[in-house]
Amino acid sequence: MTRRRVLFYVQHLLGIGHLRRAVALARACAARDLEVTVASGGEPVAGLDVGGAALVQLPPLRSRDESFSALVCADGRAPDAAWLDRRRTMLLDLFARVKPHVLVVEMFPFGRRQLRFELLPLLAAARAAAPRPWVVSSVRDVLTARAPKRTAEAAAWARRYLDAVLVHGDPKVIRFEESFPAAAEIADMISYTGYVAEPAGRRGGPGAPGWNEVVASAGGGAVGEIVLRTALEARPLSRSGCDLDWRLLAGENLSAEAFAALTAEAPNGVIVERARPDFADLLANCAVSISQGGYNTAVNILQARAQAVIVPFSRGGQTEQSLRAARLEALGLVRCLDERDLTPARLATTVDAALAAPRPPHRAVAVDGAGRSAAMITTWAKREDE
Repeated sequence: MTRRRVLFYVQHLLGIGHLRRAVALARACAARDLEVTVASGGEPVAGLDVGGAALVQLPPLRSRDESFSALVCADGRAPDAAWLDRRRTMLLDLFARVKPHVLVVEMFPFGRRQLRFELLPLLAAARAAAPRPWVVSSVRDVLTARAPKRTAEAAAWARRYLDAVLVHGDPKVIRFEESFPAAAEIADMISYTGYVAEPAGRRGGPGAPGWNEVVASAGGGAVGEIVLRTALEARPLSRSGCDLDWRLLAGENLSAEAFAALTAEAPNGVIVERARPDFADLLANCAVSISQGGYNTAVNILQARAQAVIVPFSRGGQTEQSLRAARLEALGLVRCLDERDLTPARLATTVDAALAAPRPPHRAVAVDGAGRSAAMITTWAKREDE
C-alpha cells in the first residue's frame, strides 16, 4: 500500500509555541509510518526536531509587535501584494505536489485570520481536489477572545471547509466553548485529544540537570524579559529559595542587549543562559519553575509535575494564558501571579509557598495529545481502504 501523506500548515507569529506543537504532532504521525510534510510560515527556528517529517519553510512572516495588529516580513517591512502572491503560490504548489490524504491547518479558522489571503485558497483547493483530503483544524485549548462577528465567521468557515477539529486540551480543565461561544454549531466535528506534550524529562538525583534549582524561563523570549528580571530581583527576598541556585533561561528572541544586561547583573548562585534543549529535564528535577503561561510551557510543567509559579502574558488584551493559568490554579496544579501586579517581593513570597508544597498529583491532566491526535489522523488518512 502507498504510504499515506499528511500536510501540516503552521504559522507562528511571536513566540514559537505553535510551531513546536505542530512539529510534535508531525513527529507522532511520522512515527506511525505516515509521510508527513510541515509547511512553516514563521521565522526559522534553529535545532528544530521534526523527526521523520519533512519541513518546508515558506517566506517568513511575523507579528510586528505584541498587539498582533500587523504582519511584517523578516526584514521588518510590510509585505506588498506581489510578495503575498508569491507566498500563496508557493503554498498552493506544495499542496499540489504533496497531494495529501489529510490536510492539517493549525489554528485557522479559529485564529490566524491575518493569513486568510493564503488559507482560504488552500482550503478551497482541498475542497476541489479529487480525491479530496480529509481537512482538519488543529487548535489549542484556549482561543483568543474575539468579536461575535468574527466568531460567527469562523464557525461558518469551519462548517464549509473542515471535516474535523482537534482541540488539544482536556475538557476537565477548559472546554472549547468557554473561549469559542459558537462551539455548539460545530459540536459534531470536535474531538478533545488531551494536551500535546514534548517527550518527558528524566528525573534524576543530585547532580542531575536542574536538580533542586529555581528555574525561570520565558519561552521564545520576545515578551518574557519581565519574568526573568523580576526573578533575578526576587531571589534575595525569598526566605526558602535564597540558598538555592536560580537558573534564568532566555529564549532565542530575547535581544542580545537584554541578555547581556541580565548576565552582568547576576550574582553568585544565579545562572543566566539561553534556552536549553534539555528544558524538560530541568523541569523534572527543579524545586520550582517560574514562567509565563503559554501552552507548551504549561504542558511541560504538567508533564513534569513541577511546582510552578505562572505569570500569564496579558498585554495587548491577550486572555489565553490568564484563563489557562487560572483553571490550572483552581485544580491545585500551579500558582498564578498577575503580570500587572508582579513585583520581586510578591514573586519571592509565591516561590516560598511553592517550595513548601508537595509535588502535584500524577496524571492530573491528560497530556497524551500527540499520540491520540496521530491515531485519529492515521485513521482519516487510511479511510479509503476501509
